[in-house]
Amino acid sequence: MTNAATPAPAVAKEESSGALTFYGVWLLAAIALVVLPLIFSSGGSLTSFSLIGIAIIFALSYNILLGQTGLLSFGHAVQYGLGGFLAVHAMNAVASHNWPIPLPVIPLIGGIGGMAFALVVGWVMTKRAGTVFAMISLGIGELVASSSLILRSVFGGESGITTDRTALAPMFGWTFGPQIQVYYLIAFWVLISAIAMYALTRTPLGRICNAVRDNPERVQFIGYDPHVVRYLAYMFAGFFAGIAGGLAAINFEIANSAYLGATQSGLVLFAAFIGGTAYFFGPILGAILVTYLQLGLTNVTSVWQLYFGIIFIVIVMFAPGGIAGILMKHRPLIRAGTLGTVIPSYLVAAIPTLALVLGIILSIETVARFASGDAINLLGIAFVPTAPTTWAAAAVLVVGGFLVARITWRRVAEAWDRAATVARDRGYLA
Repeated sequence: MTNAATPAPAVAKEESSGALTFYGVWLLAAIALVVLPLIFSSGGSLTSFSLIGIAIIFALSYNILLGQTGLLSFGHAVQYGLGGFLAVHAMNAVASHNWPIPLPVIPLIGGIGGMAFALVVGWVMTKRAGTVFAMISLGIGELVASSSLILRSVFGGESGITTDRTALAPMFGWTFGPQIQVYYLIAFWVLISAIAMYALTRTPLGRICNAVRDNPERVQFIGYDPHVVRYLAYMFAGFFAGIAGGLAAINFEIANSAYLGATQSGLVLFAAFIGGTAYFFGPILGAILVTYLQLGLTNVTSVWQLYFGIIFIVIVMFAPGGIAGILMKHRPLIRAGTLGTVIPSYLVAAIPTLALVLGIILSIETVARFASGDAINLLGIAFVPTAPTTWAAAAVLVVGGFLVARITWRRVAEAWDRAATVARDRGYLA
């Protein structure tokens, strides 16, 4: 054996550096949450930040199932929606009885609602993982979503249940009527929830969840019951999803059947997978991107869901680790100082890739707007869907961009191999 024991001062220094980095990241996140509305103070920006904050909690809660425990759920919106409905009913009850419960506590009630549902149905659902769990979650999701239109006294039918967040007692002079006050309430819960979920990943339960995801038979062999571990993970995920639903109910002052539907479950799946389920910050990136695209694309095109599907397919095929996986893949090159040798190849490959993307967008919009004849504005250039030149331009961009992009991305792969070899020689890459 040639490995020598690490000196105690070195270990203490390493632990101190790790703790400093840990607290520094969360401190920077808190500062960013406080400063953002001061820089971008318009009503639209505050609304967007609020929606992104809710989406971050929801996506991180989903990643407790998918990324941490390996449970693919198609019905995670159930806990989100039930948390939202419980929060709305709680707000109405507090307002009508003048109970001294401030609004910032309401998301906690939503979280308890999400956890309570997981407590009831989770034991049966988590008996098996894989396809069985996915199908049961889909069935439960559709069952609850359909029931929301029937049980009108609880869910309010198609119109849902409305509330008034300003009817609750003010807290420190805040009535939570202005959107910026709601934003800071959401930001507070985003920070608390993210820290709590990160801490969960560092606990023995979080580690066992990872082991259950990777090899449940070995976990059972060492004395743990994978079913119990999955059940606990499902309850924690339901709790934080309920908090996200409660915040959504506060933000919109309404809860309806859309909270419980398959679309909501699909969006959180997209966010977690596009961001990257292998890293804690992956779903955060995915939630930001998906929410931003959803807000931006809905005002531009009627087929925005088609673009989500294409992005999802591209991520699955070419970057299964998501955005976080792509970023972390460059970390050894940055540490070795060889990333600069790859960047010129990236810049060259970006041109035909952009042409290919524009061609795909032009093709989709041409088909979507052919019947209506509405003009397509692409980078300031107007295209008429019925004009042959539009079809020809789309074909040239798609075919030409694809052929040139293939060549340039091969050059990127060669440059990457050279940079990785140097990084490996310097000890930064295994």
